[in-house]
Amino acid sequence: MTTSTTSQRSGLSSTALALIPIAIAINVALGQLVQSVLKLPIYLDSIGTVLVGVLLGPLAGAITGVLANVIWGLTLAPSALPFAAVAAVIGLIAGYARQYGAMQVWWKMALAGVITGVVAAAISAPIAAYVFGGVTGAGTDVLVAIFQNFGASVLGASFMQGAVSDPLDKTITYLIVWAIISALPKRLLARFGVHDK
Repeated sequence: MTTSTTSQRSGLSSTALALIPIAIAINVALGQLVQSVLKLPIYLDSIGTVLVGVLLGPLAGAITGVLANVIWGLTLAPSALPFAAVAAVIGLIAGYARQYGAMQVWWKMALAGVITGVVAAAISAPIAAYVFGGVTGAGTDVLVAIFQNFGASVLGASFMQGAVSDPLDKTITYLIVWAIISALPKRLLARFGVHDK
């Protein structure tokens, strides 16, 4: 699939305004299920953010990420709130990934996911270590404990956990988004400047 050269839109259309709340709901619902209920060592809490980022651009992606974490943090999972800045960066990277042609083929989306995961791990590790002592209540806490048992500091263990979980999580996230976009009708995608799906 190829995209138009301009992925930035001047203002948000009604379609965009409808997509952002849906994306926030996807983030919160999947994040809560995966992290708090299933306790898996991944997150899946940024599918909506990445979807908005690749369809509407970096700013809309960042706004979606921040709002999702703020809403989630104020309602269901207070530990999500301090990671709002990480969610913003994920949305920004997703928007720029589109500008560099990531939506054209699945492996470019996978590569964008790995890059996003590495950046997210680097930003989130100090938050997890210094705000939560490495224990956020998610399934990833098991990995932090394992790395600490091998002698890593709280910060080191938090970063190593992120280096394992985040690239995997974001790669899965980007591939899910690629599959969603690939399944959407051309007429709908044209509203977001996506052509030749």
